[in-house]
Amino acid sequence: MSKQNLNDRRYSRDHEWAKDNGDGTVLIGITDYAQEMLTDIVFVELPPMGKKVVKGEPMAVVESVKSVSDIYAPVSGEVIAINSKLEEEPALINSDAFGEGWIVRMRIDDAAELALLLDAAAYDLLISEDKH
Repeated sequence: MSKQNLNDRRYSRDHEWAKDNGDGTVLIGITDYAQEMLTDIVFVELPPMGKKVVKGEPMAVVESVKSVSDIYAPVSGEVIAINSKLEEEPALINSDAFGEGWIVRMRIDDAAELALLLDAAAYDLLISEDKH
């Protein structure tokens, strides 16, 4: 069973989350639901520092024992930090998707894009529909 989705972030329909840091940057990862669907994550391909990403386009890749999945940018911006711990410990996404398993930190181009993402209640509804 998924952990409770957190109210301090916004969610994409592709199961990424974005947490507004309040300084023009966001932390991005995949949801607990997404990591459950992927099962055991064995490799993460992180984007390069400084990469410009566009909302809805692939920005990273997560490989599990079951499949390879693109991680889509929930907002547009520039990658200013990557979670290099994932290179050695990709399973951090499985154990702590909303914390130590974050993927990138980005400087966001347009803060209004965050408001277009789902809040926790709307995301909970989306994944409950996925399960049926």
